[in-house]
This record gives sequence, structure tokens and C-alpha cells, in this order.
Amino acid sequence: MFVPVDFKIPQNLSNEQFHFEILEPSLNEIDYETVMSSKDRLRNIFAENDDWPASDMSSEFNKNDLIMHENEFKAREAFAYSVFNPTKDNYIGCVYINPTKYANHDCEVYIWVKDSDVDLDKSLFESVDRWLQEEWPFSRCAYPGRLISWNDWQNNIP
Repeated sequence: MFVPVDFKIPQNLSNEQFHFEILEPSLNEIDYETVMSSKDRLRNIFAENDDWPASDMSSEFNKNDLIMHENEFKAREAFAYSVFNPTKDNYIGCVYINPTKYANHDCEVYIWVKDSDVDLDKSLFESVDRWLQEEWPFSRCAYPGRLISWNDWQNNIP
């Protein structure tokens, strides 16, 4: 099992720099705009030279992704969060906490920020890593493409 049955999944996180909420379909408009504004850089978030997001990705396709993320969250299969500033008037990016197939890790974590807030990437990573260590039942989080090269990750070297 990805997380223990009795573990209470955090619904949000708020700190001095960020506010996380469950990534779900009501955020489609702002999420879609944010994703498409940063699509070239985001193609290296989930894999090296990925095709997500496609240049012609539709808002409807994005909404279906958000429905999937919400359903995974409810089923405790994976956990996706939208990231805002503390006052919730700037949508910054997303955090994904996914199960992993690698026995030497508890989860895979993917983090992205939009191009206009790329200066927040390091502090968001630090906030997420601290949160996972302190509030989640994980001790071995993998950050493919960030702390583990894509080559090493794909060759199961982490």
C-alpha cells in the first residue's frame, strides 16, 4: 500500500511562502493557463523531453487530467496539489506525490512552477521536502529529474 490506511492525508499546506490545495477540476481555467504559459520547460518535469503538455493540448484535456488527479487523491493512489502564494491570488504550480516501482524509495515527487515564478522553485522544493519528511509517512522520497538524473532513474540506479 502506498500510504497506511490510518494515515490522514493532508488536504492542504500553508506556510509563509505557499498554500497547497488538492488539485481538482474547479482549478481548470487557471491551471490550464499556467501550464500552457510554461509548456516548454514543463516537458522535462515528468520525464526527459516529455511531450506533456502538447502544444495543442486543450482545456478539456487538462480538465480530464484534473479529474483523474482528484480521483487518485480520493482513492489514496496518488496525491496532486495546486500551489498558490499564501494569499491565494497567484497560482504558482503543482506538486505530485506518486507511488514508485522502485523498492529503495517510498514515493516519487514531481514539482513545477510556472515560468514567471521560476525563482520560487528552490524554496518550493525545500518546503515540499520538509513537509514530506515531517508530515508524511515517507523517509525515502525520490525526485526524478531533480535529485536523480533521468538517465539514472530510467536505469534504476537511484
